[in-house]
Amino acid sequence: MTQEGGIATPSQTVGPFFHFAVTADDGLGVLATPAAGERLRLRIRVFDGAGMPLPDAMIEIYQANVSGEYGSSGFSGFGRLATQADGSCVFETIRPGRVTDGQGRAQAAHVNVCLFARGLLRHLYTRVYFAGDPDLDADPLLALVPSERRATLLASPCASGSWAWDIRLQGTGETVFFDL
Repeated sequence: MTQEGGIATPSQTVGPFFHFAVTADDGLGVLATPAAGERLRLRIRVFDGAGMPLPDAMIEIYQANVSGEYGSSGFSGFGRLATQADGSCVFETIRPGRVTDGQGRAQAAHVNVCLFARGLLRHLYTRVYFAGDPDLDADPLLALVPSERRATLLASPCASGSWAWDIRLQGTGETVFFDL
């Protein structure tokens, strides 16, 4: 706020400066050593409300290892990449194990996602789950999402251990984001 009787000053949006500093290390897209578990490639694409790809977003992921533990030996569980011209980035990681929430309830295998992009007043949090996982129906967080919107949180299997997931910031098929 400005001096007495003033008005609130506008907020600044996040980005678009990620390609210049924070995402310079493509090595942050490789999360695991070959012995860390079932390897997979997770391709994430980001689209704006008009369906156009965002070529200058930044995606951070954080996930558990195959045993459902965070930050273990041989597996950092953290990755950060900038999106390319087609709005995508690809993480080389492993399939995470089930973790428990603060009340001891088991959650389905998932990857936590934080999205930074131009036009956002703050970063967004979401999760990506794996389509076909038999544990999806028992996941306590996913149960809070209306059934017709759950598909926005599911990665689809592709060829040879790859998975694809789209983040839509607005409009039809808008991804579910969590208010943390």
